[in-house]
Amino acid sequence: MKKTLLLALSLTAAAYSAQAQASKPADKAAGTVAGPAITFEESKYDFGSVVQGGTVDHTFKFKNTGTAPLIISNIGVSCGCTTPEWTKEPVQPGKTGTIVAHFNSTGKMGMQNKVLTIESNATAGNATVSLVGEVKEAGAAAASAAKTEPATASAAPSVKENAKKIKEKNGDTKMKAKVK
Repeated sequence: MKKTLLLALSLTAAAYSAQAQASKPADKAAGTVAGPAITFEESKYDFGSVVQGGTVDHTFKFKNTGTAPLIISNIGVSCGCTTPEWTKEPVQPGKTGTIVAHFNSTGKMGMQNKVLTIESNATAGNATVSLVGEVKEAGAAAASAAKTEPATASAAPSVKENAKKIKEKNGDTKMKAKVK
């Protein structure tokens, strides 16, 4: 009697397990997740280089690939130099939303990786996106531009203007620009 009961319970458990596994591939094939899910078009944006003091603005687009409305409650940033704006209303299944990241490079130098952590009701938990790139010194960028400008009659005023800007910025009164 005990063996028959144990066998019946085992067969019932196996049937439920097989049914659950059969439904999972169908959900994945359809590209939907039970509950809200956030899927980004891109999770990293490389802005290249920016002169120190410049700003970078980028819009990250996402889609709710789940079956329930997606609500972003907060976005944490890795630095006070980065500020986010995002879609505040619930994003319905199949619909899209945006996160705009504003990066201010004032006081920054070198390679940057600014991470935004998206806190939402997504079933997978928090998601992240990032801005990456290099911040170059303002004076160095202008000096290298002045050195690489071709010395033609049409470029002569811009070379002199660049040298004047560098001179004013650096307080260097001995700097001269020669144009041939």
